Amino acid sequence: MNRAATEPNDGKTQARVDSWVWAVRLFKTRSAAAAACRGGHVRVNGATAKPAQPIRPGDEIRIRNNGVERIVVVERVITKRVGAPIAAQCLIDRSPPPPPKEVLAALPQRDRGTGRPTKRERRETDRLLGRTDP
Repeated sequence: MNRAATEPNDGKTQARVDSWVWAVRLFKTRSAAAAACRGGHVRVNGATAKPAQPIRPGDEIRIRNNGVERIVVVERVITKRVGAPIAAQCLIDRSPPPPPKEVLAALPQRDRGTGRPTKRERRETDRLLGRTDP
């Protein structure tokens, strides 16, 4: 059996935050994890994290990904991507539960293209309100 699968800690006490969030499967790729760190979507113990920031067991990591905030606590430090059951043992998930479907359905949704009016729509509005060009 693979040593990484049986002992995910590998004797390390710290790892890069982008490497760890990728290894525990919070991001699909390490480059996506690093981009999220650079974009300010990853916070370690309340402070915005750079990709190379070291993390240790007990650190709280907040990740904003696709409009959903995940709050996890580092249980064990790993740097290699492992299977999902082992990755689940390396973190404690303290994320709030997702909102009920009824609440999501009640949120207002904008139709596509209803943002800023086009030039044609603005001219029609001007004509309707009597503001014609000289």
